[in-house]
Amino acid sequence: MTAPLEDITVVDLSRALAGPHAAMMLGDMGARVIKVETPGTGDDTRGWGPPFVGPEDDPVSTYYLSANRNKESITLDLKSDDGRDVLTRLVRAADVLVENFRPGVLDRLGFPVERLHELNPRMVILSISGFGHDGPQGGRPGYDQIAQGEAGLMSVTGPDADTPQRVGVPIGDLLAGMYGAYGVVAALHERFRTGRGRVVRTSLLAAIVGAHAFQGTAYTVAGHVGHAQGNHHPSLSPYGLFHCKDGDIQVACGSESLWVKLATAFGIDPAAPGMATNRERTVNRDRVTATLNAAFADHPLAELLPRLAALGIPAGEVRTIDRVYDWDQTRSQGLVIEVDHPTLGTIELPGPPIRFDDNGYAGGRAEHLAPPTLGQHDKSVRTWLDGLD
Repeated sequence: MTAPLEDITVVDLSRALAGPHAAMMLGDMGARVIKVETPGTGDDTRGWGPPFVGPEDDPVSTYYLSANRNKESITLDLKSDDGRDVLTRLVRAADVLVENFRPGVLDRLGFPVERLHELNPRMVILSISGFGHDGPQGGRPGYDQIAQGEAGLMSVTGPDADTPQRVGVPIGDLLAGMYGAYGVVAALHERFRTGRGRVVRTSLLAAIVGAHAFQGTAYTVAGHVGHAQGNHHPSLSPYGLFHCKDGDIQVACGSESLWVKLATAFGIDPAAPGMATNRERTVNRDRVTATLNAAFADHPLAELLPRLAALGIPAGEVRTIDRVYDWDQTRSQGLVIEVDHPTLGTIELPGPPIRFDDNGYAGGRAEHLAPPTLGQHDKSVRTWLDGLD
């Protein structure tokens, strides 16, 4: 079985999360990813913690482990003649280059886009920034939480309009990485027709705005400014988190027929004034929520979930992270993989979220590589380049 991108070589100049996540996605699909790191310190995330694991004199950041599987690591001082020379050779050999420097940094290092395409006209360049590469604030540094606020995401997340809340993972970075990898694959496909690579650009701002979905069109089309409404949907009801005898349960009624089934099963009149249609229930959300909380109050979660399932009502519990990774359904989807780390031994990592039916692998490759130690592949990558020369 072959991996979809096994003939692709990626040079990963990025650090932190957005760029490394994009490069990791390409590596998951079989690409050879060579991560270029600063000598001595490496990727910023090598120092992000706790938690750290491993020996005290050489601790490993679990944050770094989350974004760098299926890569090799080479250390280069890009301000030195040797570093620039090795990077030049890597560019000539690569199909893709990923970078998330602030706009202008790569130019100052001597590798503007024109130079990169002079060295390798077929190379696809993925460039990720904080707020875009141009425009009145194009040069701003990008950090996820700042972008979540600036891009409106925090204003629609949280318990109410007065309490903006960040998403519990760096979603702007992750989305930018996903959009970036998506753009790279499209540009590689185009290269079959044109014979040339192109520059793919995205940003944390663009990625979050691109995920606004109905919150975006509510404003652009209807002039409605959405705001945080806690754990309940602004356009559907009942759709959100409710309380039962021993905990919380989430219920999603996405159609009138589901509402009728739910209400009837729990002794609620589905056609009661103010509750007969989704539009009415959304306007009267507090009343609907209180009614369902009362209906669920005497039912434990273990009884309520199968009862709702039998009715065809989408429902679920709220799991902690440990219970997600211990869940047999998670593991059945290949979402936990084992890798052999040079210092940690055999460890488990979150797995790629894509599978291909013809091979059954988690991701596109049969075996996954552990995130590399700093400079682990200094010698082997240079030897490979010598062979190409």
